Amino acid sequence: MFYVIGLGLCDEKDITIRGLEAIKGSSRVYLEAYTSILMVPKERLEAFYGKELILADRDMVETESDEILRRAATEDVSLLVVGDPFGATTHTDIILRARAQGIPTRVIHNASIMNAVGACGLQLYSFGQTVSLVFFTESWRPDSFYDRVRENAELGMHTLVLLDIKVKEQSEENLVRGRKIYEPPRYMSIPTAVSQLLEVEESRKAGILAPDTTLAIAVSRIGGGEGNERIVAGTLAQLCDAPRETFGEPLHSLVIVGKRLHHLEAAYTASYAIDGTKWKEIAQNVYGCNFD
Repeated sequence: MFYVIGLGLCDEKDITIRGLEAIKGSSRVYLEAYTSILMVPKERLEAFYGKELILADRDMVETESDEILRRAATEDVSLLVVGDPFGATTHTDIILRARAQGIPTRVIHNASIMNAVGACGLQLYSFGQTVSLVFFTESWRPDSFYDRVRENAELGMHTLVLLDIKVKEQSEENLVRGRKIYEPPRYMSIPTAVSQLLEVEESRKAGILAPDTTLAIAVSRIGGGEGNERIVAGTLAQLCDAPRETFGEPLHSLVIVGKRLHHLEAAYTASYAIDGTKWKEIAQNVYGCNFD
């Protein structure tokens, strides 16, 4: 059996009992280590699971999947994924490869940012399409995500924005020269994300994102519990101008609030606002919430 097992969002204890049983029965266990990160080192997982974990980077998962699937038709092999297995298309691809080889597959689910984002106080039913935001470079500033943000906005839906992480990435020079030299890990911050969003808005001029009246919520290390996770709400301008330490340690995500904001959502999220009075004023005057 080839297992793809969700680890949840925080640490070694977020694993489900079913997932832990599959890990303990596997001859090899791989840890996918590039689409997201846990809040604890690999060694803590190994100690708790009682298994050595083989780090599977982008190259291995995407181009060397035959190594991961080796003997999976006759042995149990597990691939561990932070969050839920279907949070990234990469994992769908490797399951299809396994099935094409006649290998039985089983997915064991867990919590992910896609449902844990409800901790910010917005109803999951009111979220539209999720988008990813990558680091801009001097020569590459993709803005296709904006079309999804606009579609959500036109329906009044909230937008979850997943922020880029760079793990085991090569510089353009090293990539061209074929040198296996990797850059230090980088994680996009909330101010960087908001500044990029506003840059694209300025370019597109569709009037979807307004710095002083569009409400947004920054979430950090959701699932990490008290003292670890952090939720900060404000206008885009407030979030962009806030010191980076306001948002805590990565990983960060951002929610753009849709115009169908319910007054109970607005009241709940106000407790996380940089300026609660301004948050409620905008919710009432711009988003049409009635707090009476």
